[in-house]
Amino acid sequence: MWRKCFTSLAGQARTSLSLSPICVQNSVLTQLLKRRLHQVPGSPTARPPKILITGGLGQLGIECAKLMRSQYGNDNVILSDIIKPSQEVLDNGPYIFADILDFKGLQKIVVNHRIDWLIHFSALLSAVGEQNVPLAVRVNIEGVHNVIELAKQYKLRIFVPSTIGAFGPDSPRNPTPNVTIQRPRTIYGVSKVHAELIGEYYYHKFGLDFRCLRFPGVISSDPPGGGTTDYAVAIFHEALRSGKYTCYLRPDTRLPMMYIEDCLRALLEFMRAPSEQLKRRVYNVTAMSFTPEELVDKLSKYVPNLHVTYKPDSRQSIADSWPQVFDDSDARSDWHWQHKYDLTNLVDFMVKDVQENYINVENGERHTLKI
Repeated sequence: MWRKCFTSLAGQARTSLSLSPICVQNSVLTQLLKRRLHQVPGSPTARPPKILITGGLGQLGIECAKLMRSQYGNDNVILSDIIKPSQEVLDNGPYIFADILDFKGLQKIVVNHRIDWLIHFSALLSAVGEQNVPLAVRVNIEGVHNVIELAKQYKLRIFVPSTIGAFGPDSPRNPTPNVTIQRPRTIYGVSKVHAELIGEYYYHKFGLDFRCLRFPGVISSDPPGGGTTDYAVAIFHEALRSGKYTCYLRPDTRLPMMYIEDCLRALLEFMRAPSEQLKRRVYNVTAMSFTPEELVDKLSKYVPNLHVTYKPDSRQSIADSWPQVFDDSDARSDWHWQHKYDLTNLVDFMVKDVQENYINVENGERHTLKI
């Protein structure tokens, strides 16, 4: 579903290696160069990192696996979750069952597969977490304890995403700097602050190579998964199907956002950055900030008779405690982060992607049934 965007992103990442055309054509030389360029820090042999992705069947996991496999090889990136995968997922590369609450099971995976990097996506999102706090505590806090301890024990480089939800009503909202008061009011936000602090503690106490990016709302064509910023995904699906959408936030609710391609590229660049280049272990990253009414204005160019009504619900109070504009100047300064997508080209890509991979597919299925 993300073939066009992924092809573009993978191509950019490969271009950054500055391989000559002759080298690209010669698979042996290409593999040798990859091994030199992407060797595991401290490893006695030059080889690509072996990467485990937890929570791999969520919004980011499958596309992250595709990107990492394009850089490090199919067999070096293992996708995992507790959900039965589709055949497409199985066809694209290694997939295993991994329960982040089972520490011994995680140890076996790391040892048997010789894991070097751990990308930890397993989490209950903001709105879902509020509906089941005990489960959110287990998955988002106990699960993080397990993977952090695992990374310390086996000297892994570990990435744990954080969020704009790690901030609260006492935080400055426009802009929200990298270091400021946080004090979130959701279990999702509390668990993410906990992850940031425990990761930094393990870095200072044990030398753990912990890395964390605070993502804004991440927009992709996948159906929404329970986040407060998911209106910015749902509106494309509903508008292109019916020309109508009921928004659960006020029209003037400004929130930071990022297109999935920028999100995954930030993750890859951050994981590749030399440790000595990082002045901190947790960074804000973003691309844009917009309101529902600003998004509707752009989308109306594709759906001229779009009708949107606003009925704020419990998610409004969550959004009101979050940043409006994210300050990611530290990431831009320390490891040279630069976004590619603004609101205009985000809407362009989303309309094409949702139309081609969801609306047209559904219409084709309905047409087939009529024949």
